[in-house]
Amino acid sequence: MSSINHASTEQGDNNISALRKAYTQSLDDSTRHWINEDAKYFLHQALSTPVMNVLSKTSGAYIYDLSGNKYLDLHGNGVHNAGFSNPEVIAAVIQQLQNELAFTPRRYTNIPAVELAKKLVEITPAGLDRVLFCPGGSEAIEMAIALAKQVTGRWKTISYWDSYHGNGFQASSVGGEEHFTNGQGPMVPGAFHIEFPNYYRNPWGFTDTKAIDEEYIRQLTNILKRNPDIAAIIAEPISATPVVPSPYYWQRIREICDEYGILLIFDEIIEGFGRTGKWFASGHYITPDVLVLGKSLGGGILPLAGIVTKEKYNILRHRSIGHFTHEKNPLSCTAGLAAINYIEKNNLVENSATLGDYLIAELNKLKQRFPVIGNVAGKGLHIGVDLVKDNTAKERADEEAEKVMYHCLNNGVAFKVIEGNIITMRPSLVITKDDCDKIISALADGLVNCQV
Repeated sequence: MSSINHASTEQGDNNISALRKAYTQSLDDSTRHWINEDAKYFLHQALSTPVMNVLSKTSGAYIYDLSGNKYLDLHGNGVHNAGFSNPEVIAAVIQQLQNELAFTPRRYTNIPAVELAKKLVEITPAGLDRVLFCPGGSEAIEMAIALAKQVTGRWKTISYWDSYHGNGFQASSVGGEEHFTNGQGPMVPGAFHIEFPNYYRNPWGFTDTKAIDEEYIRQLTNILKRNPDIAAIIAEPISATPVVPSPYYWQRIREICDEYGILLIFDEIIEGFGRTGKWFASGHYITPDVLVLGKSLGGGILPLAGIVTKEKYNILRHRSIGHFTHEKNPLSCTAGLAAINYIEKNNLVENSATLGDYLIAELNKLKQRFPVIGNVAGKGLHIGVDLVKDNTAKERADEEAEKVMYHCLNNGVAFKVIEGNIITMRPSLVITKDDCDKIISALADGLVNCQV
């Protein structure tokens, strides 16, 4: 039986395990001093403190620790699509500060906010024409759900187990992870959950994709038969794991939403801005009613999130669903616009698609060599490697994944393990083919040396 507590690994690797302790103890005195200082002053959390290392610099696709070690970072909390410390984003932010417009009080607007909103309407799927900003992804989810409830006059939602949509009370309620709800008392009522389509781990052992889709859709229709007052379906179009649904699945969900008058909300806080080889993951499928954005929207420099929705839902002049102090922060909007322009100018969406295909192909070659790799899934530079103890039972290889993670760290490649056993790879979109080869080499070496 696994020794790792899944309650603390749904969204990241275990930060109190024996391997974590051994890793941090191997670091130099100065680094351990600051790790201890961090642990002394911050509230301890399963996914943040205690920490694993102390960074001195983040640049491009790489992060650097106090000892000068350099790591190709495959995590980045999803903010680094245009690269860490992007010089063009920094220059734009500095210029905005020198313009003496770093904040705009409510009741006023500013040019950077308007220009960013205009740019988002330009690059998001056709038909999404109205924008609202907020400081973070959790708040953006709250706004999207509030909009759906106000528009429909209904109050129930359907979302997916094992999903994460943020830590606001409503965001946690529609999220599908026990880690963020247990011990909180009653959550927001009316939040129903269904299973996300998983072709590798479907519980019926089916191999036909459409048959699998129909079984997952049946869960949804069973809820709708008994609950006609559903306001919204909330989902990541491609999960964070990632699991990549078929086009048929989302087409059917779109049809069901249209039939029942339900708003479809796509959370692309992670998947947006080129991550999956298209500007937005919804581009692989259908257009939602509300698109939720965050993380890389702030250019990896400042926090910024928001929603983009349809003109016909611009009907709440008598309400305020996004009443945030920094709703139209000109500094954050300047960073966001500069990052989008950089991604566009340097063809990083295309780079994500090309290198993603290459990386997935190379990972599938490793799968042929190492039986511990049960499955490789992803789109663009949004990739997951599912490690298993055997390919029949598909038992999760938690300990093996953690060993490989620390081995790769010691060889200059940093990634996150989620759900205990899935190696997730979300590098900056500025990576090169040489970086991809570095990833494959480090992972192969880790699988050999960890005897998995």
